[in-house]
Amino acid sequence: MNAQENFKSGYVSIIGEPNVGKSTFLNAAMGEKIAIVTPKPQTTRNQVRGVVTTDTYQIIFLDTPGILDPKYRLHDWMVKTAYAAAEDADLILYLVDVNQRKTQIELQILERISKIGLRTILVINKIDLIPKDSLLPLIQKYSQKFPFIEIMPISAKLSEGILELKELVVGYLPLGPQYFPEDQISDLPERFFVAETIREKIFLETSKEIPYSTSVVIEQFKERENGKIFISAIVYVERKSQRGILVGKRGEMIKHIGQLARVEIEEFVNSPVFLELRVLVKKDWRRSDRKLKDLGYTP
Repeated sequence: MNAQENFKSGYVSIIGEPNVGKSTFLNAAMGEKIAIVTPKPQTTRNQVRGVVTTDTYQIIFLDTPGILDPKYRLHDWMVKTAYAAAEDADLILYLVDVNQRKTQIELQILERISKIGLRTILVINKIDLIPKDSLLPLIQKYSQKFPFIEIMPISAKLSEGILELKELVVGYLPLGPQYFPEDQISDLPERFFVAETIREKIFLETSKEIPYSTSVVIEQFKERENGKIFISAIVYVERKSQRGILVGKRGEMIKHIGQLARVEIEEFVNSPVFLELRVLVKKDWRRSDRKLKDLGYTP
């Protein structure tokens, strides 16, 4: 039997509300970190693609921003990005949290999935947080809400059920070509991952509105003669007061964020890095279509 003739491949969109563990799941499915993860909701803003390849299949996972009730133009863009990924997929994974309550957003998501008409697997995440005997009633409750083709409980954080879920996904993939080389884990450029790493550290090290008001743009990314990679990045905020907090006394906060980011970036690019961070104000950028476009949030 020719393995290539029976090769399966397809795009699998991961959608759900904020903070249900979509990016944690993607990293667990990949076996390495390609999506930033923080305890704060709305960490993911872009579609992040992760490629898993074996001799018999290739899954292209599409991690998406959490679907929420939009308050800013940025939120509108994030929701559109999530649904666009779902519409372009071969299969949908709808991720929910075991403690998730019935919300209007959930009803909207299920209605939209129904309109898209794609086969959908329900993935119940964070099962490590509840007693095992409360899982079956949860499965029954969801099975009455929507005609899911499968319902799979997992703990992305503990990597429980990840292998079984991947096998389940492969069973529903169509026969198809290998879209990406077998050693490629994503089709996104290095600049994207560098900007995301900086943004992750801002989310982890700052509080309240600061992380949500920041956007990172990589200005320069070049290798110098000494082999060190020079990276210059601008962190945009919406107000002067936010800039003061993010920079910190004598620049200590932004220096600390830069140090944390540099360690991870060096590991990612496998080279020593000189990272330069500047903080600038782009007033109310989350509310402006033009400013969003300037910052790279394109349709």
